[in-house]
Amino acid sequence: MESPRTLEALTNDLVVEIFLRIGSPADLVRASAACVAFCRLIANPSFLRRYRSVHPPLLLGLLDPYGDIEPTETPHPSAALAGAVARAADLRFGEYFPSSKLSGYCVSDVRDGHVLLTITPYLEDDEDEKLVPDLAVCDPLARVCLRLPPIPDDLLASVQVQQQDLVHYSCDTFLVPSGDEEDVTSFRVIVMMRSTQMLVAFIFSSTTGDWSAGSPFSLGSLRIPYDNIPSYAYGCFYWKVESENRLLTLNMSSMEFSVVDLPPGPDRSFVIMVEAGESRLGMFSLINHGTTLCYAIRQIGSEKSNQLEMDSVIPLPEGYIYFRIHGSYEGHILIFGYAFSEDACFALEIKTMKIERVCRKWRGFCPYFVFLPSMSQRRI
Repeated sequence: MESPRTLEALTNDLVVEIFLRIGSPADLVRASAACVAFCRLIANPSFLRRYRSVHPPLLLGLLDPYGDIEPTETPHPSAALAGAVARAADLRFGEYFPSSKLSGYCVSDVRDGHVLLTITPYLEDDEDEKLVPDLAVCDPLARVCLRLPPIPDDLLASVQVQQQDLVHYSCDTFLVPSGDEEDVTSFRVIVMMRSTQMLVAFIFSSTTGDWSAGSPFSLGSLRIPYDNIPSYAYGCFYWKVESENRLLTLNMSSMEFSVVDLPPGPDRSFVIMVEAGESRLGMFSLINHGTTLCYAIRQIGSEKSNQLEMDSVIPLPEGYIYFRIHGSYEGHILIFGYAFSEDACFALEIKTMKIERVCRKWRGFCPYFVFLPSMSQRRI
């Protein structure tokens, strides 16, 4: 009689493949609590990157400039858990600076579960307003906050920017999406300073704790609207040039600006560039005075890079006068619909082109995506 066969132990690689197929983040958290070995596998940054690529994080709602949240509403699939997770997050950002002299703060950007704050300090009678505002990056779920060091004067001077140039410059501040970066424990912040004639970008890396500067760029006759939110794809930021079928780009590898032409066609407003896979750029744009949403694909780095491979019209929700697209976040395009009665926010999933209502639109402008607290990687 044959002896019974023993079941071989599962290898870590096989266990990881099983965990990747758990669709609910809540169930994954329960699995991590089963034993130390499971917790170690699930908490590994490499696993979390893979899990995140398959299972997107929760959309809690929209953050307004003051840190208040407009929560995701039913029937959006994130609505059931959004309320509980939002209560676990600490959005009272002023409490991070109890001993600081500040008159207020403003939410500038939200990426990868992190919130970028612009801080407004109290100024004494003999103090001048700063050329570059104070900045801080907060992780509301981890309840931690890092106040960034100021940009050194010698770095400003190296690109011909000085403190007395305050009246000539404006500042845009935003976070760099983590994308597929190997180091999930780091983040980067960009300060883009612009005058009527020049652009220059400064970047802060939490890895080094230092600022660096890109190459100054002469704008010439180019006009970039001040409310133009940049989109990000394949390591580049994109801004639509006003009244022209062209894009201003910032390459994060070289930290250099350049201008690219869009394919011929109707004047497009609120252009958003996304990663379409297989080295292709996806382009969402509004035409017909913000009433029609188009999607096209461009091939990168080929002779056809300035040609559209496909152009389609995506049906928008009914009952709205016009729409605006407001950037790409975590595989989604944010769409604002404006009506006589109540404005609303919608999220379009890039993979499926499915549009779902998120919540009403009041003051919120930054979508707040997060993993459940137990899966969040502390980066601050």
